Amino acid sequence: MRRKAIKPSTVHPPFADYSHAVLIQNHTSQLLISGQLGVTLSGAIPDNLEEQAVLCFTAIEEILNSAGMTRDNTVKITTYLTHSDYLKPYMSIRDQWVKEINPRPASTLLIISGFSRPEFKIEIEATAVK
Repeated sequence: MRRKAIKPSTVHPPFADYSHAVLIQNHTSQLLISGQLGVTLSGAIPDNLEEQAVLCFTAIEEILNSAGMTRDNTVKITTYLTHSDYLKPYMSIRDQWVKEINPRPASTLLIISGFSRPEFKIEIEATAVK
């Protein structure tokens, strides 16, 4: 088994000592993507949930591409929201992102009390297999 850290330069660097993703290669390749936050490459954090969610999915797509994968390889998404009011707008963005993936990825959504920085409203992690 080979493991490789995936750290694309097109995504804001991790806030601590971790990889954006780890690629595991055997007969198949499995990509475990760390939770992505709604932050731009320059470090700007939009105030609204919709923009943060789009940034999360954009970062996931950049990480997938850096590992030679696409969103079609996504098999699992886990989302953390800081308020139940964000559920409907998040689901609209999520449904757009997964609409071409067949079968749809497994999905888990949790409402949590918050993140290490209060301006973050959402975090999304994913698993992909090729």
